[in-house]
Amino acid sequence: MTSPVGRSSCTSILIGKKATVDGSVIIGRNEDAKTAWPKHLAFNQHQIKKNNIFKSKDNKFQITLPNECFSYSSTPEWTDKYGVFEEDGINEYHVAMSATESAYANDRVMAVDPFDEEKGILEEAMITVVLPFIRSAREGVERLGKIIQKHGAAEADGILFADKNEAWYMEIGSGHHYVAQRIPDDSYAVVANQLAIQVIDFNDKKNFIASPGIQDFVYQNNLWPKNKPFNFRLIFGTHDDSDLTYNTPRVWSGQKLLTPSIEQNPESFDLPFIRKPDHPVSIQEAQRVLSDHFNGTKYDLTNSKNEGQPAYRPIAVATTQESHLLQLRDNDMVHWLAMGIAAQSVYIPFYPQGTKVPMMFKYGKEEFTTNSAYWVFKMASVLVDRNWSKYATDLVNTQKATNLTLNKLRVEYDKKLAQEKDNAKKIDLVNEANKKLADVAIKNYQKLIAKLITAQTADSPLRFRIDPNL
Repeated sequence: MTSPVGRSSCTSILIGKKATVDGSVIIGRNEDAKTAWPKHLAFNQHQIKKNNIFKSKDNKFQITLPNECFSYSSTPEWTDKYGVFEEDGINEYHVAMSATESAYANDRVMAVDPFDEEKGILEEAMITVVLPFIRSAREGVERLGKIIQKHGAAEADGILFADKNEAWYMEIGSGHHYVAQRIPDDSYAVVANQLAIQVIDFNDKKNFIASPGIQDFVYQNNLWPKNKPFNFRLIFGTHDDSDLTYNTPRVWSGQKLLTPSIEQNPESFDLPFIRKPDHPVSIQEAQRVLSDHFNGTKYDLTNSKNEGQPAYRPIAVATTQESHLLQLRDNDMVHWLAMGIAAQSVYIPFYPQGTKVPMMFKYGKEEFTTNSAYWVFKMASVLVDRNWSKYATDLVNTQKATNLTLNKLRVEYDKKLAQEKDNAKKIDLVNEANKKLADVAIKNYQKLIAKLITAQTADSPLRFRIDPNL
């Protein structure tokens, strides 16, 4: 049902436009699979494809697609042997999408909803068969919903959609059944590997979308009483002891960062899906959430006391392939991309409308190479990990300096683009900006790597100190 790669888990965040400092809609997540499994960046161009048929390499799922494909950014795997896994991106209509195997469905529900799991849609295909063909977040939910109704889904997933006006979170609870909820403009959601959406108001078409017949399916199979509010999480989700160490603590830490005024228990099944932040959220605070490893708490994995026996699974882990935040406001769009572990990387504010991918973001295989952006950031992580307390300061200093330069560059090019009227010249500026942004981050991390390697030559267990006068 899933690829031999062993897809792991993800943490997602969605923020409404009135909950952010600049009125932008933000969605994003950490893509987790393996500690060494590179990602690339891609800018897929607008094109017309006749006889456009998608066939999954991971199962027998197949679908005929529209001939016209809108341009979009994405982060595909280094190999398509197990599927494309484009995972996230923004298209030319300023629609963002991120697909994640983030939800574990209740076995009893899957058992009573027969479907052909060998032909259902998988996470690896969702961006490819949806994002190039939609003009709004709602339209994305509706398109994917129709595919699930017809073909089924071979796994339980959570899917994030956004446009400049609204964010939607969609969850697949069983082979052919799903729900989606619009995130209130003044609120946010942090989601781990549990089905998260709670009470569904089927009469509120503005804020909820659900698969046809889902209520009948639930009641006919005695999964929930008719006289109780229809709680999707309780009906379709899991409530295991493992959730209390693997899932709920991540939601708790995200909500603790954005709504610290409310005290909660990390081992609670009652953490709400929707929360209001204590103050408007910046993109940097969203990045902080996806970079969190219980920083400053007794659960912090960088604390030597927790080595080998962590209490809870954090948001930022070694299996993170990339972390992204997709930000939309009016006609502005930013594909923030951090290769490797977000806590040890930097978010680069790429222009998704580019046509040329910065060189090192096109390369990288399973084995380490020096020409890959993924491996540059991963190497820095490995070197810092040798002694976090000793080398973390070097990492943090590099992150601060890099972020400052990246943000200045982005502002500089935003101004240039606002003044340029010629579309062809705008694309040239975008490509120029993306290259400079990538170069700044790569070069700064290469300097960090050189510094760490030089310093660590003194860390050898074969050291033998003698009197310098001898």
